[in-house]
Amino acid sequence: MEALVTPTATFWAGKRVLLTGHTGFKGSWCALWLQRLGAQVYGLALAPDAGMTLWDELGRPGGDHIGDIRDPATVEEAFNASSPEIVIHMAAQALVHPSYEDPAATFDTNVMGLIRVLDRARQCSSVRAVVNVTSDKCYENREHIWAYRETEAMGGSDPYSASKGCAELVTASYRRSFYKEIDGPFLASGRAGNVIGGGDWSNARLLPDCVRAFERGSPVMIRNPLATRPWQHVLEPVSGYLVLAETLHRKGSEAAEGWNFGPSDDDTWTVGRVVAKVVSLWGESAAWQQDDSSWAKEAMLLRVDAAKARMRLGWQPRLHVNDALLWTVEWYKAVRDGRPALDVTIEQIKRYESLARQVLP
Repeated sequence: MEALVTPTATFWAGKRVLLTGHTGFKGSWCALWLQRLGAQVYGLALAPDAGMTLWDELGRPGGDHIGDIRDPATVEEAFNASSPEIVIHMAAQALVHPSYEDPAATFDTNVMGLIRVLDRARQCSSVRAVVNVTSDKCYENREHIWAYRETEAMGGSDPYSASKGCAELVTASYRRSFYKEIDGPFLASGRAGNVIGGGDWSNARLLPDCVRAFERGSPVMIRNPLATRPWQHVLEPVSGYLVLAETLHRKGSEAAEGWNFGPSDDDTWTVGRVVAKVVSLWGESAAWQQDDSSWAKEAMLLRVDAAKARMRLGWQPRLHVNDALLWTVEWYKAVRDGRPALDVTIEQIKRYESLARQVLP
């Protein structure tokens, strides 16, 4: 019998953390959770797009530190101001379709921006651990029916996926070239994808598209209902990144590798099945239709094997896809009905933490 591993306040309390990308969807959840754990969080990111943003709704966790990771002076200023012990790098151009519209900016941010951060981190004497967050799309996707392990080749046919494959190669190169001293700092990467949860307002993402359409009273248009993906609540990979950072800080080179954080195999659903479930959970007049417009090609099947994280980090997914979808719909409906987003988000973090106190069979 073994308890689930979860980020611990006894470790994080007082830790100085530089979190890039803190204004984004995953970054906002991560920044708020770190603050609840007692960490001193210094964020660095571009200002979010105009309109509703989770970061604003949560009271701007991580602070108003706005800047571009592609600018060396901005990155140096962030390190000087924060003197971080732990760096969690989430800042990225994180969507497939915009990468077709501006591939140069995607590669510039996801590769050269990463290099700026890694260069400064290795020169900062306070840094003990660096976690680079990439994506499951970093793998060369050959449409295998099996899940990809950390030893698989990096690749990517679209600009976004290729940029994440490049980011992993850069991380491996820096780890072998510069992050190799016995006393650190130590460098690892975390890979996850198809993350869902409340507060994601991005365009061309499945759940936000559903919410916007349902609130308009329109059917959501679905590009490819047969595409199959692993689906996980945002707290799943964020917990993985934090457990990885904690392990890297404590055990050094033992954890300085690439790590997958994915759901169980039975949480790999088609887009059509996910949308049907969301329609059912939302109720009211929710519906969906297939979009017959021409779209850039995306992979039909992609999932990762998280056995290494389960065995060596003690990390486990806690929410079945049904629960992840339920929590997501509950978040959007609660906020729509007037509950403060901060209250709803903290409540879900507490619920997630409580699952760690249960015992695995």
